[in-house]
Amino acid sequence: MNYVIRQLEERDIASVQAVAKESWHATYDGIIPLPIQDNFLNSAYSDEMMRRRMDFSNLFVVDFDKMIVGFANFSPVFDSGKVELGAIYLLPAYQGIGLGTALLTHGIDYLRGAREIYINVEKDNDIGKRFYQSKGFEVIEEFTENFDGHELQTIRMMLKLGK
Repeated sequence: MNYVIRQLEERDIASVQAVAKESWHATYDGIIPLPIQDNFLNSAYSDEMMRRRMDFSNLFVVDFDKMIVGFANFSPVFDSGKVELGAIYLLPAYQGIGLGTALLTHGIDYLRGAREIYINVEKDNDIGKRFYQSKGFEVIEEFTENFDGHELQTIRMMLKLGK
């Protein structure tokens, strides 16, 4: 495999938006209605929001043979050593070959001082849950959230880092 994990650059924004759309549609088909997915994607991954993410978070992309096939978005490390993992998304054709693990590992290595990483995962997102559990994340909470008028069952997971 010929890939590089690097920080998001302005020229990557459209590619990350495309990855978010394709991976969301594949992941949440039958879980979140398509119009609600599209409303979220148009807002959360707009050009303006992507620039904010570049300025205020740690956003890494997987450049696989000169094509962006995935990304991960981590918060800065808070004083408490806690980090929020906002997303790891890969194009479906590139899942299961170690790129998600590489993104997670890269983020952990980059975020000096991180002691705990938290992520919210939709309870019916079996692929996501299995991935995070296989990396040592544990479920710490379950809750219902209103996602643009659609009720979602969400699990909050945490990974303790041995630093």
